Amino acid sequence: MKIGIIIGSIRDDRKGALVGSWVSGAAKARDDADFVVIDLKAFDVPLLTSATVPGAANRQYDSEAVTAWGAAIDECDGFVFVTPEYNHSVPGGFKNAFDSIGPEWKGKTVAFVSYGADGGVRAVEHWRQITANFQMHDVRAQVALGLFTDFDEAGLALQDRREGELATLLDQLVSLTERLC
Repeated sequence: MKIGIIIGSIRDDRKGALVGSWVSGAAKARDDADFVVIDLKAFDVPLLTSATVPGAANRQYDSEAVTAWGAAIDECDGFVFVTPEYNHSVPGGFKNAFDSIGPEWKGKTVAFVSYGADGGVRAVEHWRQITANFQMHDVRAQVALGLFTDFDEAGLALQDRREGELATLLDQLVSLTERLC
């Protein structure tokens, strides 16, 4: 069973890589699944302009970057979305990349680690609605990191409870993914 940890921010000087590294460190200490980091920024997915709806493209996309992105997603059985909240919603680059492919997402599991001024909770609520379109199965547990409470000038300064929250999220994700695989 393979779980992708998707770093969903493509901005310069982003916090997503730091959060993704924290999630990856905790995940790799486990022996119940293979975890791999998928950094959206590395794929350079272009804006979705294809006349063919991705769900009808049969995994044959117009862009090599989209094809590579789709292949990375297709290899996974479940995901941890590491997502910032931008303007009370999901980040545009991540949403575009999500929309650029189709069947690669269908029926897989997903969990959310968010960050933002209010912990990124509004982005997660939107992601839950978005992922439902591909019949993705989300776990209840989530980790919501506050920019003013879980970060400092040096990087992550996590509240004590965060390790336990992440462990619960990963437990739920692995259990659900095992049942669905």
